[in-house]
Amino acid sequence: MDLKTYKKIHPVKYYKDHLESNIRPDGREVGDLRPLAINFGSITSADGSSIVKIGNTTVVCGIKAELTPPKPVEPETGFLVPNIEISPLCSPKYRPGPPSEEAQVYSCSLADAILNSGCVNLKDLCITKEKLVWALYCDLVCLDHDGCVFDASVIALVAALHTLTLPRMRHNADTDEREVLEEEPREALTLSSIPVTTSFAVLCGRIVADPTAEEEALATSTITITICDATLSYINKSGGEPVEQELLDQCIENAMKREKSVRALIKTMVKNKK
Repeated sequence: MDLKTYKKIHPVKYYKDHLESNIRPDGREVGDLRPLAINFGSITSADGSSIVKIGNTTVVCGIKAELTPPKPVEPETGFLVPNIEISPLCSPKYRPGPPSEEAQVYSCSLADAILNSGCVNLKDLCITKEKLVWALYCDLVCLDHDGCVFDASVIALVAALHTLTLPRMRHNADTDEREVLEEEPREALTLSSIPVTTSFAVLCGRIVADPTAEEEALATSTITITICDATLSYINKSGGEPVEQELLDQCIENAMKREKSVRALIKTMVKNKK
């Protein structure tokens, strides 16, 4: 039996054989992260944009800012509306049609990750109290799904927010007359933190960092760790496989390494932009 047939018939045993030697089929050790690349300002027609690659996984993010009235209960608060699209283009496991349950969960979790970290203060999006605010529509499209789409989406949105600029506005609250001050420079959005998410999978009794799509499909549990400015923000675990504290500490250490590299890339971009 050739290796390809063996992998298809016995996928779990195939991975177990590799993990017993502390190696994965793609050549990485269990704790190794895949290469990360960020391209800033990729879409010129958007108000902010980025492309992120984690291994083969690729997510593009574009942000469009629109004017809208605020909620009556939050008259000084703007809107951040992320939407993740996982289309058949990125993987044969997805079909055309309405958004999948996975994409909807990712979209809600993405909004929570950004807002709970304090990255964006939605009150900074207010133009006139009770009358006019900015709504940031953040569209994220997965172009290639090879695992950790949520991790790539968080990084892509944070990177796009760092490229976001908003036009200066003059607004008459009595007549609702609006004027874009095109001659004045656009304003960058003030961001208070840089949240970065790293995922891990429990596979054949071992914890593997930055799992591929194959590893995610075979995993009995997944762990998602968010680091914000070198501080642990939150941990989410799904599945029933127990995880020892020592292994969890190793996951946090790995997540810290990714957060450090992402923070360095973003700060370099901001510095060069100035």
